[in-house]
Amino acid sequence: MTVIVTGGAGFIGSALVRQLNAAGERVVTVDKLTYAANLDNIADLPHPELHRFVQLDICDRKGIGALYAEVKPQAVYHLAAESHVDRSIDSPAPFIETNVTGTLVLLEAALEYWRGLDQAGKAAFRHLQVSTDEVYGDAEPGSFFTENSPYKPNSPYAASKASSDHLARAFGRTYGLPILVTNCGNNYGPYQFPEKLIPLMILNALDGKGLPVYGQGDQVRDWIHVEDHAAALQRVMQAGRVGETYLIGARGTRQNLEIVHSLCALLDDFAPQPTGRKYAEYIRYVADRPGHDKRYAIDPTKCETELGWQPVYDVTSGLRQTVKWYLDNAAWCQRATQAYDRGRIGLAK
Repeated sequence: MTVIVTGGAGFIGSALVRQLNAAGERVVTVDKLTYAANLDNIADLPHPELHRFVQLDICDRKGIGALYAEVKPQAVYHLAAESHVDRSIDSPAPFIETNVTGTLVLLEAALEYWRGLDQAGKAAFRHLQVSTDEVYGDAEPGSFFTENSPYKPNSPYAASKASSDHLARAFGRTYGLPILVTNCGNNYGPYQFPEKLIPLMILNALDGKGLPVYGQGDQVRDWIHVEDHAAALQRVMQAGRVGETYLIGARGTRQNLEIVHSLCALLDDFAPQPTGRKYAEYIRYVADRPGHDKRYAIDPTKCETELGWQPVYDVTSGLRQTVKWYLDNAAWCQRATQAYDRGRIGLAK
């Protein structure tokens, strides 16, 4: 089977590409190669003969249409997106262009391609819209998002992803395109660009820089290891019901400050400072993000019971594996941060 993965040189996309390739799938990776993408993420695949990389903007209607006609995919995993909330606060327009217009271009191309298939091909084809739990806004204390939760996005990023989810569902309902939608929590793990909390904390700590915690660090996020997310996406593609939404989570709700302290403790064990200073001493509380959601929490029961999916990592084992990876891959970290100073953005000044 030939599959297309958009955003396949990014963090989550590359984890999916590596898993699909290891399983013997023929994968075409499509990526524009913006600042957070990195070809190093997919450089050492076990079956390079089964992989093809195409540098292409998903907003390129002619290019996307030609790619569908040439590749003839049986499935499309759509992960290409602008994804950093702080950047969306400073500049919303690129998020609308990529996440909304780009999704529309892909759906239109998929629809045209799908309509030209025979009946067996139409029945087998799937388009998976990969999204975020941020589209649901704040979860009340003690509550959890489900597939029936209302959309209440509170950042430009979340609004753009909500729009793309709605477009995907509309193409399924209106045109019959075989659509699946997934919404997931905060991913972490190897190869994550260091604008996100966990790699930023690890690299700042190792460099002796401050560890900026927004507000009081009491925001709750639902954490999942990227390899678990990638495995769940494959399971949804294999066994998910057309037209359905599946929430993917590892029951890993933690406060941001708790995550930072866990990272500091792991670094104290794996890379103790010669002075004996504890990494937690670098924690600094900074101005909170405008409109910052307080709590995300996912109920993954549908994915667990209907699809039989279970995560491999819990937060403790996942953070341990992640810290070790960043310590063991200093060269990747250096290359990934060459054009990024790890400075604060997203204050809506």
